[in-house]
Amino acid sequence: MKPKLLAASAALILVACSEPPVDPMVRGAELLAPFKLELKNALVGGMQNGPATAIEVCSDKAPEIAASLSVDGVAMGRSSHKLRNPDNAPPAWLELSDKPVVVDLGNGRHGYAEPIFAQPLCLTCHGEELAPDIAVQIEALYPDDQATGFSEGDLRGVFWVEF
Repeated sequence: MKPKLLAASAALILVACSEPPVDPMVRGAELLAPFKLELKNALVGGMQNGPATAIEVCSDKAPEIAASLSVDGVAMGRSSHKLRNPDNAPPAWLELSDKPVVVDLGNGRHGYAEPIFAQPLCLTCHGEELAPDIAVQIEALYPDDQATGFSEGDLRGVFWVEF
């Protein structure tokens, strides 16, 4: 019985060792995809009801989406070099880049980030000139806001994930 058990154990070890490692760049992108999609859908839906609703989506819904997907040793969020919400401060390993980036965090963990570029829709709340009612709402929610002054195509921030 022991030789069969030993052979079975050796076979399992060989199978485990022969599986190719998952590329952290690929895995990071896979993990972020649902967050990006859900957030985009929520923002587009919010904008259909007006910018005030979209601001509420960013304020309330975005953290809920990130939290709902941050399970089983995975944590994710958004950050920027010009923060609106101080709760979105970057993790220590994160450096903003205009290209996707992977960081080895040690102990088999990785950080992955990919850029967010300002799109026309973003400029309603993050552009150089804001409508007065939008500026008032943002000031009420985020008195230390720094997340304006962007133009289309600017690096607005990053989506990040640790896994």
